[in-house]
Amino acid sequence: MDFERINPITNETASRAPAMTAAVASAVADRAAEGFAQWSVTGPSARRALLMSAAAALEARKQDFVDAMVAEVGATAGWAMFNLKLAAGIIREAAALTTQIGGEVIPSDKPGCIALALREPVGVILGIAPWNAPIILGVRAIAVPLACGNAVILKASELCPRTHSLIIEAFSSAGFPEGVVNLVTNAPQDAGAVVGALIDHPAVKRINFTGSTAVGRIIAKRAAEHLKPCLLELGGKAPMIVLEDADLDEAVKAAAFGAFMNQGQICMSTERIIVVDTVAAEFTKRFAAKANSMSCGDPREGKAPLGAVVDRKTVQHVNGLIDDAASKGATIVAGGKGESVLMPATVVDGVTAAMTLYREESFGPVVALIHAKDEKDAIRLANDSAYGLSASVFTRDTARGLRVARQIHSGICHINGPTVHDEPQMPFGGVGASGYGRFGGKAGIDQFTELRWITIETQPGHFPI
Repeated sequence: MDFERINPITNETASRAPAMTAAVASAVADRAAEGFAQWSVTGPSARRALLMSAAAALEARKQDFVDAMVAEVGATAGWAMFNLKLAAGIIREAAALTTQIGGEVIPSDKPGCIALALREPVGVILGIAPWNAPIILGVRAIAVPLACGNAVILKASELCPRTHSLIIEAFSSAGFPEGVVNLVTNAPQDAGAVVGALIDHPAVKRINFTGSTAVGRIIAKRAAEHLKPCLLELGGKAPMIVLEDADLDEAVKAAAFGAFMNQGQICMSTERIIVVDTVAAEFTKRFAAKANSMSCGDPREGKAPLGAVVDRKTVQHVNGLIDDAASKGATIVAGGKGESVLMPATVVDGVTAAMTLYREESFGPVVALIHAKDEKDAIRLANDSAYGLSASVFTRDTARGLRVARQIHSGICHINGPTVHDEPQMPFGGVGASGYGRFGGKAGIDQFTELRWITIETQPGHFPI
């Protein structure tokens, strides 16, 4: 039995995928356990070669990926192609890591004892990926785990099953052994049962999840019942601080990109722009003009920088945030409420702690402008959030920027750059309600291997009993 994903713009069927049950998902985990037995002893050069082939196979499906993302989530072709480029880079970075999964010899106090620290694959890794950057985040869920010698299960998003299935098709065509790379798709109403069965399955040893903080808490609790480690990359409310000595033109460009790329539906999206009072009026004027110049349109036509948001629920949520802020004294200086999934880039000035927009993740094309008295107040406002994924600070004084960045509670902070920035080799993750653990580069090796202590005795033992 299949389920349908509906195109958010046309309301027509965008894709169909198998509506797997919990029992079928468990059977997939059984196959993954069998695949792990072979893959875990495959050499690093062989793993690297297959990953490189997978990257090429992914790129060869460019048009299929673009068509799927436009239809399933209303993305622009540009966002889909950016997804594809970065995802291929993630796979190639993972391929480069296969010979970097090292260990060390640790000096032992025991005569004749050689002590080794070894990293070994752990088993089956469950990766649960979201819809908003589906190729990037789907690939990220499985690439480094595979490089480390684990078998993987990609639990596709119900909002983009075709896009996520294309990833697995690419990996499968590269020649991975049977059972090493697996896909689970399910109807929305079955998500809880399917994910629960996968977490509970004894072959699944670790879980990585990218998505909302609310769902992340549920997954972490379920995994904790089995003492299974999780890597959680969750929500965000990224602050961008604009100090009085900032280059305002650069700050405006970065703010517009950070707030409105992919209609603000990125975990790193700039949600709060914290501007020091002395430059607030000028920054607001320039930024509002920039936002008003950014049109939104049907992504199938490819004529506008902004496409559709993922569903009507997002429209209602963002409109509610705008209404609440306006009713409590904020001013809409660009854009406004949306009447359809094609929502305008919206800037709300004078946002205060009394407004829902101040704290709640919008995950849409609206950004809050918050005024700060000075640098110290700006840092306080930046840290006045449960979230802590990405942040940025703009100042012409680099040393000052570093000093401010060190005081912001976030996993990531950029000086004179946007809050939206990702590279395959960087340690990516947050603190607080944004989750824990790190994707990317060598940090990923730590997450997806088991560190073991093994000793070799080379002399006769001497014991007190």
